[in-house]
Amino acid sequence: MKLNIRILPILLSSVIILTTSACNDDFLQDGSVTDGPIREDEVWANDAYARGVLNNAYFSIPEGFDIDGNGGMLASATDEAVNSGVNATMSIFNNGTWSPLRTVDDQYANLYEGLRKVNMFLGNLDGSEIIPTDGLSIAEDKSRLKGQAFFLRAMLHFELVKRYGAVTLATRVFSRDENLNLPKNSYQECVKQIVADCDSALKQNLPVWTRQEYSPIDASTRFAWRSGDKGRATKAAAMALKSRMLLYAASPLFSTASQVTWQEAADAAKAVIDLNAHSLFNNYTNIFNYGAAQYNAEVIFATRALNRNDIEQDNAPIGYDGARGRTNPTQELVNAFETTNGKSVNDPTNTLYNPDDPYKNRDPRFSFAINHNERQYKGRPVQTYVGGLDGLNKSIDATKTGYYMRKFLSEAPTWNENSNTFARRPWVVFRYAEMLLNYAEALNEAQGEAAATEVLSFVNLVRNRNGVNMPPLQTTDPAGNGYVPLNKDAIRERIHNERRVELCFEGHRFYDVRRWKQGELYLNKPVSGMRITFDENANRVYTPFIVENRVFQEKNYLYPFSQNTVNRQPALIQNPGYTN
Repeated sequence: MKLNIRILPILLSSVIILTTSACNDDFLQDGSVTDGPIREDEVWANDAYARGVLNNAYFSIPEGFDIDGNGGMLASATDEAVNSGVNATMSIFNNGTWSPLRTVDDQYANLYEGLRKVNMFLGNLDGSEIIPTDGLSIAEDKSRLKGQAFFLRAMLHFELVKRYGAVTLATRVFSRDENLNLPKNSYQECVKQIVADCDSALKQNLPVWTRQEYSPIDASTRFAWRSGDKGRATKAAAMALKSRMLLYAASPLFSTASQVTWQEAADAAKAVIDLNAHSLFNNYTNIFNYGAAQYNAEVIFATRALNRNDIEQDNAPIGYDGARGRTNPTQELVNAFETTNGKSVNDPTNTLYNPDDPYKNRDPRFSFAINHNERQYKGRPVQTYVGGLDGLNKSIDATKTGYYMRKFLSEAPTWNENSNTFARRPWVVFRYAEMLLNYAEALNEAQGEAAATEVLSFVNLVRNRNGVNMPPLQTTDPAGNGYVPLNKDAIRERIHNERRVELCFEGHRFYDVRRWKQGELYLNKPVSGMRITFDENANRVYTPFIVENRVFQEKNYLYPFSQNTVNRQPALIQNPGYTN
């Protein structure tokens, strides 16, 4: 049993209702139980209940495995993937019907509910009865709790800002007697508050990161999280959030509104790197799926690790125990993966690419991320060819593109059996590879060719990770073959593609394309797939085909506020283009 705190209604009630939940998950578990409602003053007079308010706020951080209640991932709202579901909700993002009356991933209420919990905790922490743990003094433990709260407030505001742009800041608990028809703060004010809360978190005694092992407490380790506390905020997490916020704010979509410079974004990313607390993990696949060590050295911050098999059931090829095969990578994403010589498949001089055997000699991350035809998965080759076990038109859930997502999937879970098995996985929010690419992008934009060598060195750390070992990007050709030096624009394109490949399916592409103001370039045209058939000699024939047309309009750079939200809060003002 664990403490579950619900605060209703959002921004109005000052009553905390504590209930019990028969849940076996031990993430952020206090071990405390209450049999019914208690008064608010009783919450702050009880160590477990007080901590539970903060603990429960972590659950407001969205994860990306299922944003529509039907296994949909944000990749299917980009040129990364197509959702296989019939009349899939995810299609609203792509078909021009996205509106205040047809919303997807509407996290507005959830995030403000989380902000209320955090602000309530911050407002009451100093006077609460906290029993220190881990050998900390009361002041040290309260500082550690406060650091988590500041991080969460920054994180929840960021989740709002990345979706809606400017929003109403919630930095205190609002009274039910107040006028709650509040206008937006400016985008610049929102960025400033998020950065300030990250900095406030860093001033507290948060651990640098979560230790994989927990040794006896001494002067050097007593601030470290226990291994059972994985998923809590750390200094590295606060720094990573600051890095991403400043990267977004410096980008073309927001640059005129934010006054954040690319150099500020570069400095924030470099601070994470210089912390020297994280590193690239030695197995790309296992970053997201590593048995009991879900929070490996590359993971800077992740949600709670649930014991689950829904990721596989939603996304594995349909021939595996009736999986639903929801996230189908596009040919556009497949083509973004280079061949092992570092050349594009669209390069006419690329002798390693054979259109009659297109999955050979590819960047290893291709097979790590995508279940393509004949890729081994769960003891047999995937069969996406027409007529194959997982092939096009095999069933209503069959792949629409000729591919299935592989990233995140474990081989251990089973489903649709008499006795199913599960594997613990979190949603990874920040990881070290992103910080390397954040720094490279921001530094290139800030300093251009003057910093080209340093920029590429950080991109190459990602490309050269163990098990990937892609050729380094270079500004000169050591073989003297007339290689054209990479300039700022060319390096930008390579960094953009590196993010596309390295971070695919992790939710970045949706926001990257928008912050670069390239929605019309990538999201306003058809996406394609690959049909595999056989000729009279039983040779495979690969035929690209259009899967569906896509629509992207200027207004789609930001989410619409739902009509219900605007009706309740008219001063909010709907985002441009979504008004009737």
